[in-house]
Amino acid sequence: MKQEFDKRLHAVAAANNLLYGGLKGIEKESLRVTSDGELSMLSHPIGLGSALTNRYITTDFSEALLEFVTPAFETTWEALNCICNIHQYTYSKLDDEMLWPASMPCRIPADDEIPLARYGRSNVGRMKTIYRRGLGYRYGRQMQTIAGVHFNYSIPKPFWTAYQDIVGDTGDADAFRSEQYLGLIRNFRRMGWLVLYLFGASPALCKTFADGNVAAMKSLNKETYYEPFGTSLRMSDLGYSNKNQSRIHISLNSLDEYVRDLSKAIETPEPDYEKIGVKVNGRYRQLNANLLQIENEYYSSVRPKRVANSGERPTAALRRGGIEYVEIRSLDINLFDPCGINQNTMRFMEAMLIYCVIADSPKLDSAELDELTRNQIETAKHGRDPDFRLLRSGKPVSIADWGTELLEGILAVAAVIDQHDGNDSYSMSVRQMQELVGNPDATPSARIVEELSRSNSGFFTFALAMAKNHKDYFAAIAKPNDAVNTEYQQEALDSLKRQADIEAEDVISLDEYLANYFR
Repeated sequence: MKQEFDKRLHAVAAANNLLYGGLKGIEKESLRVTSDGELSMLSHPIGLGSALTNRYITTDFSEALLEFVTPAFETTWEALNCICNIHQYTYSKLDDEMLWPASMPCRIPADDEIPLARYGRSNVGRMKTIYRRGLGYRYGRQMQTIAGVHFNYSIPKPFWTAYQDIVGDTGDADAFRSEQYLGLIRNFRRMGWLVLYLFGASPALCKTFADGNVAAMKSLNKETYYEPFGTSLRMSDLGYSNKNQSRIHISLNSLDEYVRDLSKAIETPEPDYEKIGVKVNGRYRQLNANLLQIENEYYSSVRPKRVANSGERPTAALRRGGIEYVEIRSLDINLFDPCGINQNTMRFMEAMLIYCVIADSPKLDSAELDELTRNQIETAKHGRDPDFRLLRSGKPVSIADWGTELLEGILAVAAVIDQHDGNDSYSMSVRQMQELVGNPDATPSARIVEELSRSNSGFFTFALAMAKNHKDYFAAIAKPNDAVNTEYQQEALDSLKRQADIEAEDVISLDEYLANYFR
């Protein structure tokens, strides 16, 4: 298998610059908090425009959970610069509030006090709020305040034509691209534990989370639960009191199977959700009582994506044109970095995803899927434990041994990317990760546990201090030029007009709108 990988990568390298310039975008969630670190109860700031239609700044589950969205860029510097500019613009509209710097939430109130995101009075806006209300009923609102960073990536277009020739495929180009992206996704599922180990930054949480009812969690101090060797509690089974998602099996072996299984889950009634009710006393509690309300409810560390047309469902978009890019959802917010992510992380992720395409990727069966799920959950909870072992084809293997093997291949990909600029920025990012595999104490999760133990401070106190530092950082660094600031200001104004236009164009009732959407 390694010989075949080396052969393919050599052919790709010989074709010149096929791996440089893949499109990279970032989606980063951040809770708005008061100066005391409490969850904000204020409405979405008007200066940020419409959460429904602003291209750069929206909300996720809660009115207090901001989501920053960059366009897709060819370079990591452009993506990082954009997410930094969005942070600065947002801070200019927050008054005394701050952005919470960690994936695990601030001192969190009871479920019924967490405000749902609101998107206006249009049918599409009300549907988005109903969907979130349904999530609250199904999984609890507190769990939905956990935040993360999503890394969106598409491999350079010239790669596909050349690579199809390299592997000797003579079929339809779109079908080939989708098949290869699914191979990437299967391999990422196999190797996803590596992302949790290297970048996990949520080994601890405030005891107010889940009202303190966190099974088997250890107490670090009066404020804090933690796992001594945890990496990313965000990506564990923490908070999922509802286990119905574990019964949802979505095939990654073909695009037709993926769309079929996801559609089936949206159409299959779930007795527990039927007990909640859909429309009770004239008010929607959820969009439906099925296993999934819509496609986005399916939680996965990686998703196949295509930009959808207006009103088009994600599955319909995939049927129409195949897979266009992938969304990686397993990155924690790096609370040591004001933007939550840095260029080295993006460079490594890009090289890793290309490795996942070029490496062999056999179809997944149920036994391997169970093994992959186990590897993710156990790495999230115990990944830095010297005695911890992953399972690989049923056999135990250490993170150091498997990680060293994977990073050797990822480094080879990084070296090919670096050929374009004649430097070693991608290779350097991988070498830094190699050091972490050999030294778990240097990982972000270990640094957090060490800091909490050394200072004897609680997670909330530690994260609040970081939030204040980050706010000061964005106030101190050079401001974006006037053109950039004007762009965000104009987008905010334009988004409010777009929302008003959408609301004015509604001519059917919400009931009719939802019936048409699901039809």
